[in-house]
Amino acid sequence: MRRQLGLRAVGHTGTLDPFATGLLVVFVGRATRLARFVEASRKAYTAVIRLGVATDTEDGTGQVTASATPASWPTRSEVSATLEGFLGISAQRPPIFSAKHVAGTRSYELARTGKAVTLDLVEIVVDALELRSWEPPDITVEAVVGKGTYLRALARDVGERLGLPAHCAELRRTRVGPFDVADAIRPEQVTAAVVRTPAAMMRHLPQVELDAQAITDVGFGRPVARIDGGGSAGPVSLLAPDGRLIAVAEARGEVWQPVVVLEPAA
Repeated sequence: MRRQLGLRAVGHTGTLDPFATGLLVVFVGRATRLARFVEASRKAYTAVIRLGVATDTEDGTGQVTASATPASWPTRSEVSATLEGFLGISAQRPPIFSAKHVAGTRSYELARTGKAVTLDLVEIVVDALELRSWEPPDITVEAVVGKGTYLRALARDVGERLGLPAHCAELRRTRVGPFDVADAIRPEQVTAAVVRTPAAMMRHLPQVELDAQAITDVGFGRPVARIDGGGSAGPVSLLAPDGRLIAVAEARGEVWQPVVVLEPAA
């Protein structure tokens, strides 16, 4: 992106594992500061959970750590019931081959050197984990999860509940917040002409239109009175009458407090 657009400031809303495919939402220039408002959104995936084999990376690229072939595979109803058991809020142990920090070092860097790594449990949210097909040993699922949820770890844990080693054999990210992979383009197709406006990237947030004085105040980072009747707690998009995104703000009592200002006052 830096080479193709001639910009140094480039950010994204969460990396994909090396073996995965799908959607990566990228922000450039001043808009990189908006990435966090998309990164916190729900993400959707299509994944293949392969039963019978576990690996150290919990995907197909790692070394096999366990294998088993059952006398009979779980039934479709057993698989479906197991998946339903992951819905809601739960605790998950991230894969040791992950970007989590351990004493200031990435977990995967320690794991690659053979050092023992123990990661703390983290709270995750699974909104959907739907069975799409069950063709032993492969379970194909569609998942909608909150920030910080590892599908590789879900695959591992699904296998454990079914009494079998397992790993994530295939993974494709299909959606991040309001953005769908069907609307994506390949990295080499990116040009300045296809870069969307900041307002378009924040279209999933409630919108508040500002008058001229409020635009000036927000440009100086000053709060402006809420005119929405207290409906939204934020974050919200603060827009100029022509639709430009001036800032993203959060509710602070009776005012909108800008937290990211894209058009500072002169």
